[in-house]
Amino acid sequence: MTIDVARSVKKMFVDGRWVESESGELFDADSPATGEVIAQVPKGTRADAQRAVEAAHRARAAMAKLKGFERSKRLHKIAEAIEKRRDELGKLLTLDQGKPLKAEALGEVDECTEYFRIAAEDLKRLEGRVLPSASPTKLVFARHYPRGVYGIITPWNWPLTMAAELIAPALAAGNTFVWTPASSTSVISVALMECIAEADFPAGVANLVTGPGAEVGDEVAALSARPKPAPRSRGGLRAST
Repeated sequence: MTIDVARSVKKMFVDGRWVESESGELFDADSPATGEVIAQVPKGTRADAQRAVEAAHRARAAMAKLKGFERSKRLHKIAEAIEKRRDELGKLLTLDQGKPLKAEALGEVDECTEYFRIAAEDLKRLEGRVLPSASPTKLVFARHYPRGVYGIITPWNWPLTMAAELIAPALAAGNTFVWTPASSTSVISVALMECIAEADFPAGVANLVTGPGAEVGDEVAALSARPKPAPRSRGGLRAST
């Protein structure tokens, strides 16, 4: 797979649009497989992360209007987009992360596809509960509601599957998210976000901010400390760089 680096300047995805960092800065994505620069990626800042968080909060109302079966169709659309680009994504994963193409990379692409399919079907079976009532004239029941904005930070070693196993169920349950991947695997992460963008969720539902973990990662992690309800998910035990 040959990449023209001059034409491989990537962008972040914020509030339904492909955007540059507010700083205008880029960083080189080096391939551990070849040692070559395969793309340039926006060097996101705290301000970029904050804009993405704000967009995700604004999108909660629009996301709440999507019925379960409508979310399911969109998740299947993501799976189809990934499957359609299987060979391309496998080769890009090998270049960006370094794992062997046939032994691991293509299998990870397939696993990523299945996570979105599983979430698409599981959400159709989300069940409420009817609870005992002290009054014969009253019915007590419980139902599921979205939690809010998910801050998702993923490591370098499984850049597709670790993202999919967090993003897919978050979308299935009606949540919005801000995702910051390990900077060393930003190129394959942008490619996955391209597939997610094809699902046409409302603007602001899905957000990707690339850049150093010490800035964008910390800002996304700080979601849990904000007054608005904002769960946080993080993959890996050490800093994702």
